[in-house]
Amino acid sequence: MANMNVDRDTLRGLADEGNETALDRLAELADAAGDLGELSELLDEGSMHAGFLLTRRAAATGDLRELQRIADAGYEEAGNELDRLLKAPVEGR
Repeated sequence: MANMNVDRDTLRGLADEGNETALDRLAELADAAGDLGELSELLDEGSMHAGFLLTRRAAATGDLRELQRIADAGYEEAGNELDRLLKAPVEGR
């Protein structure tokens, strides 16, 4: 299979037409670039993959507020991760 280098404009056009795979690809590109703003915008557009990528980042840093924001934006797993972190035993106790 050929390694295609698809430009962002083409991906954006396909995503705007409802292509979820293109939306996921945009999320992957944003994640690789560390562009959290674009990832957040993609989540707002309904990209569950962007929600997954944002949740992974927020959980790794223990960012509870960001997990809540992601959950509020519609990615349920962020809420599950938030609950898990909130219920984790406190060190030193």
